[in-house]
Amino acid sequence: MRNGLENLLSEYDLVTEEDWENALKEVVQHLALLGLWRSKFYEHAAFYGGTALRIFHGLRRFSEDMDFSLVKKNPDFSLSSHLMAIQSELEAFGFSVTVEEKLKKTASAIESAFIKGDTIKNLLVIKADPEIAGRFPRNKRTKIRLEMDTDPPGKASCEVRTLLSPIPFQVKLYSLPDLFAGKLHAVLCREWKTRIKGRDYYDMGWYLGKKVPCHLDHLKERMLQTGHLQRDEVLDRERLLDLLNSRFRQIDFDRAKQDVRPFLKDQQELDLWSQDFFCEIVECLDIC
Repeated sequence: MRNGLENLLSEYDLVTEEDWENALKEVVQHLALLGLWRSKFYEHAAFYGGTALRIFHGLRRFSEDMDFSLVKKNPDFSLSSHLMAIQSELEAFGFSVTVEEKLKKTASAIESAFIKGDTIKNLLVIKADPEIAGRFPRNKRTKIRLEMDTDPPGKASCEVRTLLSPIPFQVKLYSLPDLFAGKLHAVLCREWKTRIKGRDYYDMGWYLGKKVPCHLDHLKERMLQTGHLQRDEVLDRERLLDLLNSRFRQIDFDRAKQDVRPFLKDQQELDLWSQDFFCEIVECLDIC
């Protein structure tokens, strides 16, 4: 195993099967970002979402998916032209994977792809104890979804961050206030059906705890784009708090906890979760 992977793995406390599986996914995510850098992907697009928050800002929960957005609208952009760079990077480090674009059933601005690989085989690449690897079902597959928004909402800003492992490289990602705006859009507007995304509420709490302001103009653009706000409607801090508190009253926080538990090491982080808890902490929300 190359030194770069050893450096990545040194950040983890690898004891349980879950520890090793999460570490494997994050190593794959790092190498996917590296492959995209080699293909000049970040000249066109930026990284955002929970995985961006974990890798670059130290979010404590694990995250599975990788979300990207074009910096400028370009309906002709093709994610598929960059997928081979991801597969080549992973194979160069000894991983056995496929990287395949998901065919659209309906027209949309979202392009999707999946990185898939045999979990046991790839755990052995990162030097997992064979006894640990053998506890996984033989047909267990590691799967990471990549999504790309080709019609990005406006008024967002980006920054460039450097990762040093497995080699030094740079990734363009949304600034923290814009990442927070995207998360509040998910909290307010995501259609959860029967499965509430507790991860959205966990991340929102992280932003509030870090005193990150929400970029209100970018949140407006997102809500306009999805039809959750009209051009003549006002969205200021007071209205935003009203919308959030109304949303909290709709949430079954026991179900929300169930969604996020598999991604946390310390389950006590969820002990205080309730409608009253979120209504209280959101009062410290700042905007910019």
